[in-house]
Amino acid sequence: MLEIKNITKYYGDIKAVDRLSFSVGKGEIFGLLGVNGAGKTTTFRIMMGLLDSNEGDVRLDGKKIDYSFSDKIGFLTEERSLLTKLTVLEQANFFGVLKGLKEDEIEPKLDKLLKTFEISDYKHRKIKELSKGNQQKIQFITAIINEPKLLILDEPFSGLDPVNVELFKKEILKLKEQGTIIIFSSHRMEHVELFCEKLLVLVDGKSVLEGYLTDIKKKYRKKNILIKGNVTKKDLSSIKGVAEVIKKSDEYEVKIEDEKYVEDVFKVISKKSDITKFTVEEPSLNEIFVSKVGERYEK
Repeated sequence: MLEIKNITKYYGDIKAVDRLSFSVGKGEIFGLLGVNGAGKTTTFRIMMGLLDSNEGDVRLDGKKIDYSFSDKIGFLTEERSLLTKLTVLEQANFFGVLKGLKEDEIEPKLDKLLKTFEISDYKHRKIKELSKGNQQKIQFITAIINEPKLLILDEPFSGLDPVNVELFKKEILKLKEQGTIIIFSSHRMEHVELFCEKLLVLVDGKSVLEGYLTDIKKKYRKKNILIKGNVTKKDLSSIKGVAEVIKKSDEYEVKIEDEKYVEDVFKVISKKSDITKFTVEEPSLNEIFVSKVGERYEK
């Protein structure tokens, strides 16, 4: 269990993190989200024992995290943190030893992971000779080569095409099944929705939204209705409670201000002929994120 208890961090007079608390269980993927400057990076560094908080503490399995936990933590940073003049094997040996692995056990682990990510031929290639996508694979491999109890993923899919996103996805889910505690951060909300059951949104170092994703969506009363058939944008825009109508290929996406207006929309649409689709959907996490962060900044 990872426990974050009331951590606060100042940089001079600036409060970067403000009494932040949350917990993540074994085998859970937790989304820590926020705009740039929200306090995510500071929180990550405190979680890894790289920064001391002014108040509160971080515990892993009941023990306060400090430098002695470095061999139990993996961190994939948003920025490249590779030594580009080293070969892939040299890079793995360097990070593996730092994380407490014996030299004779690093290469077999590396070989297995290179095979998983379909880049076995690059073992003796220098990092600088690899594409950005393959460098990201190496960065991920070095983050998990020590089989960490706690894994922090900050924009893990940066530079990856859809095929390689799937490779990463499978490995992340495998780590989850093995019991790894995973903190997942991304500006791509569709990626967050792929993995995270629970999440927290930071603004100015404070939590403005947290909980299970399913509960968050239920509480957010705005809904989207997908409609296909003999109807016009003008017809839909004039209905009470409709906030926006978006034309999408051969259907309309109707955004309503509150789920109570679903019936009003249905009453109008049911009078039209040839309506072949009327589907009420939960809003995307991206919509909720923009709404909550925007509300915070407007105050």
